Amino acid sequence: MSVGMDAVSTAPSLEVPSLEVPSLEVPSLEVPSLEVSGLAFAYPDGHQALFGVDMTIGRGERVALLGPNGAGKTTLVLHLNGILTGGAGTVAVAGLPVGKKHMAEIRRRVGIVFQDPDDQLFMPTVREDVAFGPAAAGMRGPELEARVQKALSQVGMAEFADRPPHHLSFGQRRRVAVATVLAMEPEILVLDEPSSNLDPASRRELADILRSLDVTVLMVTHDLPYALELCPRALILSEGVIAADGPTGELLGDDDLMGAHRLELPFGFDPKSVAKSVTMGA
Repeated sequence: MSVGMDAVSTAPSLEVPSLEVPSLEVPSLEVPSLEVSGLAFAYPDGHQALFGVDMTIGRGERVALLGPNGAGKTTLVLHLNGILTGGAGTVAVAGLPVGKKHMAEIRRRVGIVFQDPDDQLFMPTVREDVAFGPAAAGMRGPELEARVQKALSQVGMAEFADRPPHHLSFGQRRRVAVATVLAMEPEILVLDEPSSNLDPASRRELADILRSLDVTVLMVTHDLPYALELCPRALILSEGVIAADGPTGELLGDDDLMGAHRLELPFGFDPKSVAKSVTMGA
């Protein structure tokens, strides 16, 4: 599969059909980035994954979505850009209902970075991977080149633009995967286990990148210290419902709440002391 790259001077010229993306008005800043109301969903085999989820995330928030395996986190995330539909309830992105009418715009506004970066990197070079989304949406010429350069610069990977992705380290590939989503200029960045398989230096570098971005972030993670470091607010999803919503440090410091939902902190980790230092450094 290939994509139009005539505007990226150092890459070969490739072609894909353009996808028409509708032009929509910019919503008021008072409209939440994400609003989920009464979302319920059952898979064809009858397994009920979500039971009336309600959540609202404001513009520019960084929110952690926590919960044990099987809680419904993946099912919820896949509703945010219309990969899954058909259940009860509603999902709105910047005031736009997730549905067929607005699907192209919804998928531009909600970018998902998967746990394995290799699921998103399939082109011969980093540059072509990052250009793929905007080019498929019809972008060409200097605008495409500038968009690619901006996204790579945001994640500190501009100097690797002409490298094959498989020649990069895992941490570098994770950053390029983030760039492929940023190139679409999303309003909401959804990250699935962003710290998994990263060494300490790569974890720190990615955290710095995520803090620098002017987007709404929803981070799905089992890495509770990383959630506390990056996200002032957290949601706990358990058995298909939102069981708790509040400041991350307070939730992680509630032993009864954590135990009830099978969440465990690393031995010796004190979320209250870390939360104070994070707040002071914010």
